[in-house]
Amino acid sequence: MSFSEILGGTLSPDARIREQATRALESAESENFPQYLLSLTQELANEAGQAPVRSAAGIALKNALTAKDELLKEQHAQRWLQVDESARSQIKQGALVTLGSGNRQATTAAAQTIAAIAAVELPQGQWLDVITTLLQNISTPNTSLKIASLQTIGFICETIDPNILSTQSNTILTAVIQGANSEEPSQEVRFAAITALLNSLEFVNENFNNDGERNVIMQTVCEATQSPSSEVQVVAFECLVRIMHFYYDKMSFYMEKALYGLTVIGMKHEEEKIALQAIEFWSTVCDEEIDIQIEETNALELGETPEFTNFHFAKIAMPQVLPTLLFLLTKQDEDADEDEWNVSMAAATCLSLLAQAVGNDIVAPVIPFVEQNIRTPDWHYREAAVMSFGSILEGPDPNVLIPLVSQALPVLIEMIKDQVLQVKDSAAWTLGRVCSLLTSCINLDVHLHNLVSALVAGLEDNPRIVANCCWAIMNLSENLSGSVAQTYPLSTYFEGIVTTLLRITESNVNANNSRASAYEAMAVLASTGPKDTYPVIAKLGLAIMDRLDTTIANASQIVGIDDRLVLGELQSNLLNVLTNVTRTLGKDVSEIADRIMTAAISILNASSKMAAVAEDVFLLVGALITALETDFTRYLESFAPFLYAALQNHEEYQLCSIAVGLIGDICRSLGQDAAQYCDQFMSILLHNLESDVLQRDVKPGILSCFGDIALAIGGRFETYLDVTFTVLISACNLSAHTTGEENIDYNNDLRVGIFEALVGIVQGLKSDGKAQLVLPQTQNIFNFMGVVYEGNMRSYEVNKAMIGLIGDLADAFVSGEIRDFLLAEWIHSLIKEGRASPRGSTLREVSRWAREMVKRASA
Repeated sequence: MSFSEILGGTLSPDARIREQATRALESAESENFPQYLLSLTQELANEAGQAPVRSAAGIALKNALTAKDELLKEQHAQRWLQVDESARSQIKQGALVTLGSGNRQATTAAAQTIAAIAAVELPQGQWLDVITTLLQNISTPNTSLKIASLQTIGFICETIDPNILSTQSNTILTAVIQGANSEEPSQEVRFAAITALLNSLEFVNENFNNDGERNVIMQTVCEATQSPSSEVQVVAFECLVRIMHFYYDKMSFYMEKALYGLTVIGMKHEEEKIALQAIEFWSTVCDEEIDIQIEETNALELGETPEFTNFHFAKIAMPQVLPTLLFLLTKQDEDADEDEWNVSMAAATCLSLLAQAVGNDIVAPVIPFVEQNIRTPDWHYREAAVMSFGSILEGPDPNVLIPLVSQALPVLIEMIKDQVLQVKDSAAWTLGRVCSLLTSCINLDVHLHNLVSALVAGLEDNPRIVANCCWAIMNLSENLSGSVAQTYPLSTYFEGIVTTLLRITESNVNANNSRASAYEAMAVLASTGPKDTYPVIAKLGLAIMDRLDTTIANASQIVGIDDRLVLGELQSNLLNVLTNVTRTLGKDVSEIADRIMTAAISILNASSKMAAVAEDVFLLVGALITALETDFTRYLESFAPFLYAALQNHEEYQLCSIAVGLIGDICRSLGQDAAQYCDQFMSILLHNLESDVLQRDVKPGILSCFGDIALAIGGRFETYLDVTFTVLISACNLSAHTTGEENIDYNNDLRVGIFEALVGIVQGLKSDGKAQLVLPQTQNIFNFMGVVYEGNMRSYEVNKAMIGLIGDLADAFVSGEIRDFLLAEWIHSLIKEGRASPRGSTLREVSRWAREMVKRASA
C-alpha cells in the first residue's frame, strides 16, 4: 500500500480502514522516522495528489514534530534534531516549495509544518534564513505564495518565544505592514498580513516605542477595521484588543483621535464577529485599568510610586460605551445555545468590568435603564434590566448600592417565578451576585425567608435555574457563617435545603451542570454549617455514603466509556461532599470511618484509569486522617500500597502531589508514631526529587513534606538530616539561579518549600534538644535568605515562611550562636516590612513574634 493510499485510509468513513491506516502510519514512524518524514513531505508537495490526502500528510508531519503536551513536545523536538541534516533539509525545502501550491489545504499544512520546524530550530541557532526566505516570498507577484508565506510568518510568531524573533522584528513588521495596508488590492493578502501582525505584536515593543513606527502600525490597523472584508475587520479589531493589552501606556493619543469612535461603531456592527471584538476591546481596556488600580493601591500601601499611569479611558468613554452596552444587552436570541458566546453575553461581561473600572460613576446612568425596563412586557428588555443590575454590583462602593439592592430584592425574588426562562435565569444569577458581594444588603427579618423560599423553589425548576440557585445558596451560606459558630441565620432552613438538594440529585440528569452544582452546594453547606446543623450534616454523610456504595456496587455493570465518565463524575461529586462532611464532623465521623475506607479502597482498585476520581479519594482520606488522628493507624496497612503507587505515578502529577500532601497529613496526625513509616516515605520522596519525568511543580511540596516529617518525629529525624540538607542546599542553588518572568511563581513555591522544610527541621530537632545539629548549616541558610531578600519578586508566602524561619532559628539558638547573622540589616528590614502588613494578617503576627525572638537571641 502506497503512502498516498495509507493517508487516504485515515480519512475513510469506515472505522476499520481508518484504524488499519493509522496503525500503518504509526508503524512507519517507529521503524524509520527520517524516511517517514520524507514520505509525508513528498505527499504534501505532490501537486498531482488529492487535496485531502496532501492535507492529511501535512497534519501527520506537523504532529510528528510538535505536540500540545510540553514533555511530548520536547521529545519530538529532540527526535527531529537527531534526524540527518540532509533529510531535514529536504523536508524543509519540500514544505517551502509547497507554499507556492495553489491548493489552500496543502499550503496551510505546509505553513504549520514550517512553523513547527522553526519552533525547534530557531532557538538552537539553526535555519536562521527561514524568515528571510518567507519575506522574499511576500514581495513576489504570486498571490498564493504571498498569502501562504504571510500565514507561515503568523504561525511562527504565534508559536515561538518572542525574544528569539526580536532581532528580525523590523523586517517582519515592514513586510507585514506592506501586506496589511489599505493599498493592497487583495483582501486575502491583507487578511493573512493582519493575522501575522496580530501574532507578532508581542515582540515588536521596540517598534511601539518609536512614535513614527507606532503611528504607521496604528494607522494600518485602524484602516483595516474599515476594510470591505469582514474577515479583515474582525482580525483588525483583534489587533486593537491585543495592542491595548500589551501597549496600554502608548494608547492615549490614538484613543482620542480614532479608537473611541471606531470601537463604539464596531460594537453596533451588524456582523456579530466584528461587534464581539469591538466589545472585547472595551473589556480589555477595563481589565487593564482594574489591574492598574490594584497596583496603585498596593504601591500606596508600601509608600511607592505606581509603575503605570491610569488614563481612565473607560471613564472618559462611558457616555458613549455604556448606552451601547445597555442596548446590546437587549439583543438576546431565545434560540441560541446557552454556551454560544453572543453580543448580549459579551456586553454583560463588559458592563461588569466597566463597573469595576469606573466604580460609583456607573450607578446613576444604569439605574434609570433598570427602572424603565424591569417590568416591561417585552422580555428582552426585562431580562436586560435584571442583567444590567446584576452586572454593576461589583465595583461601586457598597454603601452606594445598599439602598438600591434593598429596594430591588423583593422584585428580584419575585422574578425567579417569571414566565420566561431567560429572565428567571438572570434573576437567579443576580441574586447569587447579591449573596456573594452584598450579603449585608439582605435584611434577615424582611428578606431572608422569601429569598430562601424562592431559591429552594428554583432548585426544582429548569436546570439553568438550578445551577444559579445552587450558587446563590452557596454564597449565602459562606457569607452568613462564622468560625465555629453555634448557629446562623440559615439554620432554620438548613435541613429543608439539604433535603431538596438530595431529592433533585436522585436522577441522573446533569443538564447545564445542575446535578454537579447541587452536589457542590451540599459540600459547601457541609463545610459552612454551624454546630446546630451537625446532626443534619451527619445524616447527609450517611445518605451520601449510601449513594457512594451504590455506585461501587453498580460499577461492574458499566461498560461504555461515556457511562464510565458519568460514573466517575458522580463519584467525584459524592466524594467531595463526603470530604467536607468529614472535615466538619471531625472525630464524630468515626462511626462511618470503616465504610469510608472500604469504599475508598474499592474505588482505588477500580479507578486505575480515572486519575481524577483517585485524586478525590485521596482528598477524602486526607480529611479522614486529620479527623481520626492516631486512630487512622488501623487503616494504614491496607491503604499504604495505593499511597506508594500514587507517589510513584509521575505521569499523573496532580495525584502524586496530593499523595505527597497525605504524607504530611499522616505525620501530623500520628506524631512520633509516624516514625515507623518514615524510611519508606523518605526513600520515595527523595527518588521523586531526582526524577526528570515528574512535573516540577510537585517538588516544592516534597520539600515542605520533609518539614512535616521532621516536626512529627522530632529528634529521630537526625537519621535523615544529612541527605535532607544535601537536597535543600541543591534546591537553594537552583532557586538562586532560576530567572525569568515565567519562573517567578515556581521559584516562589520552591522557596516556600525550602523554608517550610527548614522550619519543620528546626522545630522538630529543638523539641528533642537536638537543635545544635542544624548549626553547621546556618551560614548556608542565612546566605540563601539574604539572596531571596535582595530579589524583588518575593511573594507574601515567601516572606511569611522566611520570617517564620528566622524566628525559629532565633528561638532555637538563644545562647548567641547565631547572633552575628541576626544582626544583619536586611533581617531587620524584612521583619519591619512584615510588621507593616495589614492589621490582623498572619504575616504581621509572625513578624511581631519573630522580632521578639531576634531581640532575645541578639541580646
